[in-house]
Amino acid sequence: MSISSALRQQVIEDADYRCAYCKAPSLITGARLIMDHIFPLSLGGSDDRENLAAACYHCNEFKGAKIEAVDPETQQLAPFFNPRIHNWTDHLSWANSGTHIMGITPIGRATVIALKLNHDYAVRARSVWIEFGWHPPIDG
Repeated sequence: MSISSALRQQVIEDADYRCAYCKAPSLITGARLIMDHIFPLSLGGSDDRENLAAACYHCNEFKGAKIEAVDPETQQLAPFFNPRIHNWTDHLSWANSGTHIMGITPIGRATVIALKLNHDYAVRARSVWIEFGWHPPIDG
């Protein structure tokens, strides 16, 4: 089964043209958002809208077919942030004036580490966006 262009567009619009994980705005980066299977096809996931999230290339690559990681604080396995059922600001927040993403729950911390949400390129880009008043997004 494949994802229709209409469904792809709907998922991207739902995400306000931003990566559901790191909130990178595709309209600023100029990079196309990718359809992430929240629960990977290789693990029995589907192409249904409820299982799709708009993701930037980096988040999609770092996530791969994983669905959980170890929370560095509790040392327990925690599921990744699921943009279809979780509210971003319940699990993640902006730190260092918006250049870094901080996990505030086991789900958030596991997601930050596994998806490398604070890799050098992302932090440098966010610094520039902040200078222009484009970041951080008001709604998380």
